[in-house]
Formats: sequence, C-alpha cells, structure tokens
Amino acid sequence: MKEFHCGSLVPGCEWHTRANEEAEVMRRAVEHMREIHGETIIRETMIEAIRSRIQKARDAA
Repeated sequence: MKEFHCGSLVPGCEWHTRANEEAEVMRRAVEHMREIHGETIIRETMIEAIRSRIQKARDAA
C-alpha cells in the first residue's frame, strides 16, 4: 500500500490518498492538483515532486 499526503508538497493541504499501486496514487494526486489547487499544466517537475513524496503506508501490513 502506497500513500501521498498533499501537505508534504502544498503546505496546509490536508488531502491524502492511498492505493496498492504507485500509478494509482499518482493519478489521484494529479487529479487533486488540477481540481483543488488549479494546476492546469502538470509539468515533469510536479510529477517528480509527487513521486518523491509517495511513501509506503505506515499502517500497511
């Protein structure tokens, strides 16, 4: 299980997601950036920043 906490990239944002696959976490994170933070263009640097903040879920067995 992988997870991403948006607040690690956008200070103050409480949104987070988790999924079994990193690709699904990325998809959800990009969708969140577009819908909530108004990012119309998702650059490679943004993808890299999100990817570097995806972690193994803390309570996953």
